[in-house]
Amino acid sequence: MSTITASEVNKLRQMTGAGLMDCKKALQETNGDFEAAVDFLRKRGAKIAAKRADREATEGAVIALTSPDHTTGVVILLSCETDFVAKNEGFVAFANEIAKVALTEKPASIEALKALHVGPVALESRLQEEVAKIGEKIDVVHYELFEGQNIVAYIHGSNRMGVLVEMNLAPSDANTAAGKDVAMQIAAMNPVAVDKDGVDTSMVEREMEIGREQARAEGKPEAMIDRIATGKLEKFYKDSTLLNQDFVKDSSKTVAAMLNGVESGLTVKQFKRVQLG
Repeated sequence: MSTITASEVNKLRQMTGAGLMDCKKALQETNGDFEAAVDFLRKRGAKIAAKRADREATEGAVIALTSPDHTTGVVILLSCETDFVAKNEGFVAFANEIAKVALTEKPASIEALKALHVGPVALESRLQEEVAKIGEKIDVVHYELFEGQNIVAYIHGSNRMGVLVEMNLAPSDANTAAGKDVAMQIAAMNPVAVDKDGVDTSMVEREMEIGREQARAEGKPEAMIDRIATGKLEKFYKDSTLLNQDFVKDSSKTVAAMLNGVESGLTVKQFKRVQLG
């Protein structure tokens, strides 16, 4: 077993909420591999609240914007080193300036975005100027572009998270409001996909294996293991895919049912959730 430091144990505890000794054992058994340690804890039935690895920066500002006709949406994450800078009005204004250029010019990548002018110079040069002025490393570390017939944007928690949602029907007051509710759902519940068909095969296999190990740990007969694991997978789909989740504003219906009630056939085509920290 590898030597595990107290800081590593505490990091896993912060990620999962599991006990200190459980976290230490999990890291020892997996040679310090945090993802494997999370699976180790889950397989042994530990009650954890694992956070998916969608962290992109320690501090910064996330900006999500859509065009007036809702056909284009962007989300950018401008990172920095400290909370003090992240909350500075000038820093947030700079992040908004970058997002507006991205929304207008629709660059295909971060590299293409950095080649565009934000003010009198290219963003790449502007970032260097801001670093010299602020005294911290800052960078655009995440950029997403959506194009469709109805894009909704949402910013949560003082620019700490941004969500883009693409709806499948043309904008109306009702379905754009529903899209905002869906974006808030995504911010709160962090689904892994729109529906179970969008869940990556490797994640399905991982959940099945965890379900099998949990069933074995509970002493279930081997002949029942796959059936139990399949049931746990269905629970995973219910909890972790957007359209199958209970709607946070009315848990008597799913997100899919809420959308269909707003407008027949209304659904979500894709989403992106970008989060700090």
